[in-house]
Amino acid sequence: MLLKIVLAMVAFAANSLLCRLALKGLHMDAVSFSGVRLLSGAVALYLLLQLPGMRRKTEFNVLNAALLAVYVFAFSLAYVSLTTAAGALLLFGTVQIVMSGWGLARGERLTGLKSVGMLAAMGGLALLLLPGAGHPSIGASLLMMVSGAAWAVYCITGKKVRDAAAATAGNFMLAVPMALLVFAFHGMSIEADIYGVLLAVTSGALMSGGAYLLWYSLLPKLSPTTASTLQLSVPCLAALGGLVFMSEALDGRMLLAIVITLSGIGLVIAADRRQ
Repeated sequence: MLLKIVLAMVAFAANSLLCRLALKGLHMDAVSFSGVRLLSGAVALYLLLQLPGMRRKTEFNVLNAALLAVYVFAFSLAYVSLTTAAGALLLFGTVQIVMSGWGLARGERLTGLKSVGMLAAMGGLALLLLPGAGHPSIGASLLMMVSGAAWAVYCITGKKVRDAAAATAGNFMLAVPMALLVFAFHGMSIEADIYGVLLAVTSGALMSGGAYLLWYSLLPKLSPTTASTLQLSVPCLAALGGLVFMSEALDGRMLLAIVITLSGIGLVIAADRRQ
C-alpha cells in the first residue's frame, strides 16, 4: 500500500511539472492542454479495460465527471497567472481544509500523534511555499481554490467506489464532452506545438488516468484527514522534480521544509497504523 501511495503522489507531482512546462514555456494554451489531458486519459483507460483480465462494464457518474473536469480546467487556467508556489498553497490548502473538515464532521477522531503530524506537514508546506507565493491575483486565486475544492470532493466521493478502474474510466469518458463544451466556448482555437501536445498526452494518459485509477483504489482504505495530508507531499516532490528536470535551485530552507513536511506525513501514517 505504501508503494502505491508513493507512486500516486509522484504522478501528481509530475502533473504539476508537465503543466508548468507546457504553459510557462508557451507550448500550449491552458484550455487545449486541459482538453487533451482529459481525452488522453479517457482513451488510455478505455484501452486498459479492453485488456484480458481487465474487461468490465464502465461505471458512469455525472457528478464525479463534472468534478474532474472542473478540477482540470480550473487548475490549468489558474496556473497561467499564478506562481507555482502560490498555486500549490491554494490548491493543497483548500484540499486539506475541505477533506479534513468533512472527516471531522463525519466523526473522525484525531489522535495526538496524527494532529502533530498534520500540523508539521502543513507548517513544512508553508515554509516551503510562502516565501515564493508573492501576491497572486484574486481571480486566479479563486480559480485554484475552486480546483482544490472540486478535487477534494472528487476524493471524498471516491471512497464509495467499488471498482476503481471502471469508475475512473467512466469519469474521464464523461468529462470529454464537458471539455468539448469548454473548448467551444473558448472559440475552438488551439495554440500548441508538438512538444506541448506530448506533454498534455503524457499528463493525461499516464499521470492522470493511471494515477487517478491508483488513487481511487486507495481512497476507501484512507481516512479523509490522512488522504488530504498525504497530498501535502506533492509540492515537495514537485520541488525535487524541478531540481532534477528543470535545473531549479534547492536551498537550505527548502530542504528543511521538505524534511518537516515528509516527517509530518510519516507521523500521520504511523498514527493510522496504530489505530
